Amino acid sequence: MSEKPSLPTGEPLPSRPSAASRDREVASHRFVPQDPRTGLDDGLHGLQPAWQNWSGGQQAMPSAKWSPHDEDELRQQVRNASNVRVVGAGHSFSPLVPTSGAIMSLDRLSGLISHDTQTQQACLWAGTRQFDAGPLLHGIGQAMPNVGDIDRQSLAGVLSTATHGTGITLPCFAADAAALRLVTAQGDVLECSRDHDIDLFRAAAVSLGALGVITQVTLQNVPSFRLRERVHLQPLDQLLPEVDTWIRQHRHFELKIFPHSRIAIVKTSDLTDQMPTEETHGADAEHDAMLKLSCELTRWLPGILGRGVQSMVGPFLHPSDRVNWSYKIFPSKRNVRFNEMEYEVPIAVGAACLDEVCRAISAAKIAVFIPLEFRFVAADDLWLSPFQSASGEPRCSISVHQYYKQDYQPLFAVTEPILRRYGGRPHWGKLHTLDAAELDAMYPDFERFLHLRNELDPGGKFLNPYLRQLFGKDPS
Repeated sequence: MSEKPSLPTGEPLPSRPSAASRDREVASHRFVPQDPRTGLDDGLHGLQPAWQNWSGGQQAMPSAKWSPHDEDELRQQVRNASNVRVVGAGHSFSPLVPTSGAIMSLDRLSGLISHDTQTQQACLWAGTRQFDAGPLLHGIGQAMPNVGDIDRQSLAGVLSTATHGTGITLPCFAADAAALRLVTAQGDVLECSRDHDIDLFRAAAVSLGALGVITQVTLQNVPSFRLRERVHLQPLDQLLPEVDTWIRQHRHFELKIFPHSRIAIVKTSDLTDQMPTEETHGADAEHDAMLKLSCELTRWLPGILGRGVQSMVGPFLHPSDRVNWSYKIFPSKRNVRFNEMEYEVPIAVGAACLDEVCRAISAAKIAVFIPLEFRFVAADDLWLSPFQSASGEPRCSISVHQYYKQDYQPLFAVTEPILRRYGGRPHWGKLHTLDAAELDAMYPDFERFLHLRNELDPGGKFLNPYLRQLFGKDPS
């Protein structure tokens, strides 16, 4: 290699109740950036009647905002609702939440319910944010096997959208769930796991909130562990031929790539028995300031979008080496907002796809500064997981970001055809242009999911216009 990186008990289970063509653009022609609110990031706290997501790109004027205090209140609200969508942290960029019906937050359904030291399983309320789950689990000697670089989301949110971290042996977070508790459109409670009602479990674990409201999650954890994280810069053209070596040599490996300069930030994390190192305070603020300044320069002076602005990375990012408990190593602070597209492509073509995406962005002279992300995820068997694979083949995650004050349409229009041509499946929480017919062709169990969805929620209580489009359901 070019550079060596050195169940709680519940009530008895009830029985289960018995495309036209469209504009393919992912944004309007006239782009007007929204100004995201500060404070709690789900848009439900405060007196404002509207809701918007973290980036400001998705907005809604719901008929009601609900934040139930317990499961009984939640069940009654769902039972009486005509239409309801559940929101976590508002970190989905696709319009999964917007509705003219009710929007429900699970923030009050948060915390640890029970745990088992022998099986290393823990049951938590589904509204628990990941940044709370880490310390809670650490307190009982457990840890999630993997966490992404954003930990603001709720457990229900990361499961429902197949959110993931990086690591070729580590699946998306939904695949680490052992059991789920689901409130249906009728207000009934269903429990499912890998040992009980397996079809419901494989459908509900990644379900976009379309089957019901997940209220409790039992996670299959591991004993608490420490990681050694190392970060450095390296030319992309040195890294691409060696990707297979990197991903198999490290538990976690990811790249952040600047397509115009073809420089990559390399991050690896590995298990260690070393003691935690002293945290360097102020580095995140410095990096945020550099990122925001560079995004604003790229926005106002797109003519200098090439190596000029992206070469600013070097002086700001120095090689780093730190050790800490996993829940402190995984997340990064994300204070500079953006909109995002992400596809999961077969690992065999991942490096080639990334290279072509970078070259296309550079050739098209797209004004973008925020780097692409290149990560790796193990296969699973969940019906709507983009990582589902009968052969067990992992996938590469390629994420493209645009600063929230810039129109993302030019960037995404250049990259999406390439990602699709390489066999990519879209991340459910990110922007894409696929419809029901195209998704059906990608997912072997798509029709099974739709059949089960119609069985559980025949009236479409949990659907919004976007989900009706995705599932090919008549919007009437």
